[in-house]
Amino acid sequence: MLDPTVLMEWLEFAVRWLHVITAIAWIGSSFYFIALDLGLRPSTDRRAGVSGEAWQVHGGGFYFIQKYMVSPARMPTELTWFKWESYATWLSGAALLMVVYYAGSELYLVDPSKADLLAWQAIAISAASLTIGWLVYDRLCKSGLAEKPTLLMLLLFVLLLAMGWGYNEVFTGRAVMLHLGAFTATIMTANVFFIIIPNQKIVVADLIAGRTPDAKYGKIAKLRSTHNNYLTLPVIFLMLANHYPLAFASTWNWVIAGLVFLMGVTIRHFFNSHHAHKGYKWWTWPITAALFLAAVWLSTQGQEYQSWEEAEARALTPYEQRFAEAEGFEDVAGLVMGNCSMCHAREPAWEGIGTAPKGVLLETPGDIARHAKTIYTQAGLTNAMPPPAASFMLPEDRAAIVAWFRAGRG
Repeated sequence: MLDPTVLMEWLEFAVRWLHVITAIAWIGSSFYFIALDLGLRPSTDRRAGVSGEAWQVHGGGFYFIQKYMVSPARMPTELTWFKWESYATWLSGAALLMVVYYAGSELYLVDPSKADLLAWQAIAISAASLTIGWLVYDRLCKSGLAEKPTLLMLLLFVLLLAMGWGYNEVFTGRAVMLHLGAFTATIMTANVFFIIIPNQKIVVADLIAGRTPDAKYGKIAKLRSTHNNYLTLPVIFLMLANHYPLAFASTWNWVIAGLVFLMGVTIRHFFNSHHAHKGYKWWTWPITAALFLAAVWLSTQGQEYQSWEEAEARALTPYEQRFAEAEGFEDVAGLVMGNCSMCHAREPAWEGIGTAPKGVLLETPGDIARHAKTIYTQAGLTNAMPPPAASFMLPEDRAAIVAWFRAGRG
């Protein structure tokens, strides 16, 4: 019978792989169509309804593309819809959130030093919070602010900052970044599901019925698509941030996320201006660099790691307590602290390492119990850790880790 922990690790791997693949497909199509739309030139044949056209070359062939601002004169026999990339990205991301953060809520989601929540309470807050952004943002877009896009984006930025602060009050730093990314991605996919695609379907229905479609539906859809374009880069950063404790373990992680959102705007503005034949906006480079350096500085102004004394004083959850009481714990704790704590420490002693890799601390018996699964997969089942050049673990040491974890898991 296969080890259930191994099965969960591979399930997480498979869902993460799917999420990355679908995200690439969505981001690729989004970036392409925004660049295409911005790069269109006035139509040379001036046919009714053709607002722009472009010649492109790729893969050894030439492509001639035309855009109708409202719709063509008749419904084409074949029409490709770009929507499943967005839906699949959100659904796979939601599945990954459940597999990693909900199933592993005691390790990755709940932080008792911030809010003493039960697992189901933290999960309920997480799930409910993801809908708030869309409801507020959609109301703002329909309030007349669509005619003031700069003000609308500024209000969206304030909303994202507020949510980041709120997440940091109740969740682990790792979960703060992940949830802020999920929060933003929910807005983006909801734009596609509730606005962009329905508006396009209205236009298609009008064409089939022989009616002249209203141009307002295309205008609304284009605004939401443009918003998605500017939010894409920050979401990618937030997807990757849980690998870098300097970003997620800082007490200012929500402000760092805010700076990343601003960097996403400046970077996309540079490329969007270029695609629109408005030249290179080189002034965006120093601004982006300044924002990045501000994020780097903020990351050094406070880490959310508990002190050694605070960590030991913190009560273990029932799940963690099982591993602290399992047969072989004392021997394994000695092995791990002796082989891993020079890097996985509140103040790492290994030269060149400024913060504990991935925020994993292995200095105290409590630390060992809290990270039992990680130790089991990284240093028990595999020899991924410690790194080969710094490893003094023998095969029997790894076997002891495996035996201890399985005894605690039951």
